[in-house]
Amino acid sequence: MSREDNVAAPAQYDIFVIGGGINGCGIARDAAGRGYSVFLAEMNDLASGTSSGSTKLIHGGLRYLEHYEFRLVREALMEREILWKMAPHIIWPMRFVLPYFEGGPRPAWMLRLGLFLYDHLGGRKLLPATKTLNMRTDAASKPLKPMFTKAFEYSDGWVIDSRLVSLNARDAADRGATIRTRTKVIEARRGEKDWTITVEDMRSGAKETVTARLLVNAAGPWVDHVLTEALGQKGAHHVRLVQGSHIVVPKKFDDPRAYFFQNKDGRIIFAIPYENDFTLIGTTDRDYKGDLGKVTISDQEIDYLCDAASEYFAQPVRREEIVWTYSAVRPLYDDGASKAQEATRDYVLSADQSGGMAPLINSFGGKITTYRRLAESMLVKIEGLIGARGAPWTANSTLPGGEFGVHGFASEVGSLRVDFPFLDEKHARRLVRLYGTRARKLLGAARSVKDLGRCFGADLYEVEVRYLVDQEWAVTAEDVLWRRTKQGLRLTKDEADGLAKFMDGLDRGVIAAE
Repeated sequence: MSREDNVAAPAQYDIFVIGGGINGCGIARDAAGRGYSVFLAEMNDLASGTSSGSTKLIHGGLRYLEHYEFRLVREALMEREILWKMAPHIIWPMRFVLPYFEGGPRPAWMLRLGLFLYDHLGGRKLLPATKTLNMRTDAASKPLKPMFTKAFEYSDGWVIDSRLVSLNARDAADRGATIRTRTKVIEARRGEKDWTITVEDMRSGAKETVTARLLVNAAGPWVDHVLTEALGQKGAHHVRLVQGSHIVVPKKFDDPRAYFFQNKDGRIIFAIPYENDFTLIGTTDRDYKGDLGKVTISDQEIDYLCDAASEYFAQPVRREEIVWTYSAVRPLYDDGASKAQEATRDYVLSADQSGGMAPLINSFGGKITTYRRLAESMLVKIEGLIGARGAPWTANSTLPGGEFGVHGFASEVGSLRVDFPFLDEKHARRLVRLYGTRARKLLGAARSVKDLGRCFGADLYEVEVRYLVDQEWAVTAEDVLWRRTKQGLRLTKDEADGLAKFMDGLDRGVIAAE
């Protein structure tokens, strides 16, 4: 037997997906559920870029009506209730208050027309309709300046965005997909029948080669980089990189409703109840030309958000109040719009089967609300190129942990506390909010707080950290504190350092699994 005969052939897949954001994970999940073999590679952590840096809304995009994006808005509005049913633990309804004042950026008739379309364009069934508020008597006026006499209140949805990504990846893996994080595609060679793809483990440096019949480039802001660096296409330019930044401050109001503020420059920002004790304010829109690995909020953006919110709140938002900021780059399809906020949020899927070679499909643009529809559209193209497998299925599916009704959250919390009576109400609610019915799997055989293991701070215990490492690809403290949970808002620096040391030990095998 020759030496070559001993070399194992590369593993073969139907579909190779580059990118572990919401679109890549959504595509992998849909494809795996139809019976395709799938390999997904993400060079960092899941949702480490755009998909954890959104305003965290499941929404139609009221302001997109101004730019005549009726197809996009209708599709997004239709998705709100589908996604809510799919994941009622991490997605829930939210009411938004849009204060109106004479001489504002938009006349009252325009707002009423837009909200009428918003209520009727997308087949709303479960979410309540728009109503007009008397701001002289409504509680929504309490944190605001007294200049507002009227407001409009409408419905949209909230999502824990990074968890939406993790749960799509988890479900894809449960259905047979191979999910690899910290794994970079360093080369993709195109053949007549398949792609030969070389990946590198970003921690160990180990390389691996696999083959796939079809390659999906869903790398988000890095989509053009993939085309130029891994695929060797010169001068690729398909996306417009637009930075959106947010600030988090101690909560400015007790009302469960969020606010939609119109700025003097015609742009809008939201002020949203966040993680029980905080208010999230954002977002900005500005073209980005910097390093994609170092996206941070600018002083100019901080001033803009503080000033814009202070135009509405009776108590101004001050820079020194800020407890956290986050910033991400949206990879919008470059449609030539003159302003960043006018660039389309719609998605474009571009198939390339040059010269009868193995096919490539690039995914450009999109928004988190329409990720499931983007995945379905991608599967239509995939079927046309390598043949169909199963039928569309995700519209009536549930994500891991979401196996309860849209109004069943409180009951699920109560049921968890019956089964694990040592949990206090706040801890139980947090676990159900993040993990849904899988909170029971996380807690396992625990019968007391002591059974949860080491406490790293707040109510983050070892059993939860180990679950995230084992089930959700968490590797670092940042993965746990800022993407799988938001406990980074509550842990001190010393506590976060303690978690980092613990996880480093887990990664190196120094701390044994129980």
